This record gives sequence, C-alpha cells and structure tokens, in this order.
Amino acid sequence: MRTPLIAGNWKMNGSASLVEDFGHAFTDTALPASLDVLILPPFPYLDAARRAFDGTPLKLGAQTLNPLHSGARTGEVSGRMLKEFGVEYALVGHSERRQLYRENDEAVHDRLLAALSADITPILCVGETLEERDAGRTMEVVLRQVGHVMARLEPEQRPRVVIAYEPVWAIGTGRTATAEQAQQVMAAIREYQASFDRDLASGMRLLYGGSMNANNAAELLSQPDIDGGLVGGASLKVDDFLAICQSAG
Repeated sequence: MRTPLIAGNWKMNGSASLVEDFGHAFTDTALPASLDVLILPPFPYLDAARRAFDGTPLKLGAQTLNPLHSGARTGEVSGRMLKEFGVEYALVGHSERRQLYRENDEAVHDRLLAALSADITPILCVGETLEERDAGRTMEVVLRQVGHVMARLEPEQRPRVVIAYEPVWAIGTGRTATAEQAQQVMAAIREYQASFDRDLASGMRLLYGGSMNANNAAELLSQPDIDGGLVGGASLKVDDFLAICQSAG
C-alpha cells in the first residue's frame, strides 16, 4: 500500500510569518492516518521552517540542489548542506528549472544522484509543454524524461525516487488536466517502471503536479495511479492546503 504524499512547493514565495502560520495550523490538526505532508520553502526559510514544524506532521523539502557536494559555485546549495537543516526531500527537474535555467535531462540526472548520495529523497519532475501535447508527443516526452534518469540508476536506487507528473501547460495557468488525462500519463509512468521490476512499479509513489487545488484534489487523488500532489499556488494558503491534505484520506 502506497502512502499518499502531498507536497507544497512555495517557489519564490512565502515569508517568515507564513512559515509560522503553517506551523501553528498543523499542530494537533486531524489528518488522514496514513499521509506524508511536505513543505518546500525557499532556502532562506529552511531553518525557521524546521523549528516551526517541530511537533507537526510537516516534513521539510528543498526546491533544488547543486550536483556537487561543495566548491566554487556562488549562490548554490548542496545536498549535504540541506541535510544539515533537516531536509528530507528535494525537487529535481521542475519545469521552471528546465525552462528558465536550461536544466536538461543530464543536469536533472546529476541532481537526482546528488540527492540520493545525501540521503535525500528526490522528487523527479517530468511533463510536456502545450506544443508537445498538441503534437501528440505527451507520452514520448514524459517517458524520455523518466527513462533518462531511471534507466541509469542501480536497481537499489530506483525505489528511493518519487516521480511528479506536471503538465507544463497546467502550471500557474489555471488550467488543469482532467483526472482521466492525468491518470493516463501516470499509468504509463508506472507501467514503464514495471519494465525494471513489478514490485518497483507497484510501490513507487507518483504525484500529480498541475494546478491541484482544494476543488479538484479529491477527484485527482481518487485515480488509481495518483498517489499525491505537488501543489503550487494552493500551498501558500493554509486552509486550501489543509483541505487538499484531508482529501488524501
């Protein structure tokens, strides 16, 4: 049985007061018994979040990391540094990193390995643009992104990866893939994992990351191959994020 995971990606948003608000809201809050909840704040708030989330079910994640453990990389943060601040998860390959910072499949692979080596669970983000979807290339693009990483991992590394499908055309646009569209892609990702190992396929957690909100979460999470969500804008609103978490029960 896969444990649902709801992850809130704050992107370059948030504040010290929002960190405190989430810490207070999730103290003694009734959530589904089997659920992992994760907040990924900007780097400057990691220490404050670690303290504010103490005693709550909230886990701590990072939005990216550098492939190197240390070195002359001004402005960058390594997995070893993140681990010191209690980070348990890290995004790799988010569409905004791929598009705005030109991170290609190879760079994503290197960051994922860096997360694993720091004992941080990587959340591998994959997804197609509107042009790619309209051209009928969704499965080609998504499975290429998945395969570039998963096919090169050792068998014992693969179960440590979480995959988030984020159709790029549904991020921050107010558009959302239908539950059926999302399920179709998620099922294909799971079936791809079965080419390595059936147990890997059945156990891997797959998240939907395209504008999940309090109104559509229950329908999306009811799909057999959607095990949680990578939530953007709605994760900045305490009540909305709580509602999404409660939909995962």
